[in-house]
Amino acid sequence: MRIARIASPTGAKYVVADGDNWAIIEDPFAVDLKKTGETVPIDGAQLLSPIEPRLIVGIGHNLGNNEHPLPIQAWLKSVHTVAGPEDAITMRRDVGTVNIEGELAVVIGSIAEDLTLDNAFDAVLGYTIVNDVTNVDQSKLDEKNFQGKGGTNYSPFGPWIETELADPENVAITVSINGDVAIESGSFNLPSSVAATLVYTTKWLTLYPGDVVMTGSPKTMTAVSPGDHVDITLDGIGTLSNSVN
Repeated sequence: MRIARIASPTGAKYVVADGDNWAIIEDPFAVDLKKTGETVPIDGAQLLSPIEPRLIVGIGHNLGNNEHPLPIQAWLKSVHTVAGPEDAITMRRDVGTVNIEGELAVVIGSIAEDLTLDNAFDAVLGYTIVNDVTNVDQSKLDEKNFQGKGGTNYSPFGPWIETELADPENVAITVSINGDVAIESGSFNLPSSVAATLVYTTKWLTLYPGDVVMTGSPKTMTAVSPGDHVDITLDGIGTLSNSVN
């Protein structure tokens, strides 16, 4: 099932795909989804970020990326960086190289605490795409990622949440810049599994419905410049597209 957020004259609405229409729902985190009876044609609907998270957890898979002695470290990214499909990323021009990073994002659907590898996915509502934009040169100055990960629209999510992903550990990721394929990888190349990131995160922090865990970049980072157009495709989910200003 696909869950999205769309713009409407009365504000943002959560919807589910229903044939050629989006069917408006009351609460995407309810055990039994309730449709309001209102529908909007999919063609022409303006997609917003499929979630309004109160918390975004980033995962640093250090082994395999920078050979840090710790295999997993988590950090928090500001919800003020959230953007949606087709929103323009405002690239900082005074901080050196700016990278985009195509990642699988996990949307939490129920309270998650002390998860195990056996039940890690039980608390998951679904999965979406995130572009974890990064002022990469700031990492040498700011290990907490405040400067490196902050910026206008530095966290585009979308295009929707897919609740029935066959295997989160085996999702192919393709990053294209201006229509040309730049990187092909996938969650299968993460140094730590998607389940392991959820186990680690909930060992230290309780997650709640709507929280998001960005599972990390399996070497899907590449530099961008003003004027670039970025497409990030995850098999089984779709394509997230954004321009860079």
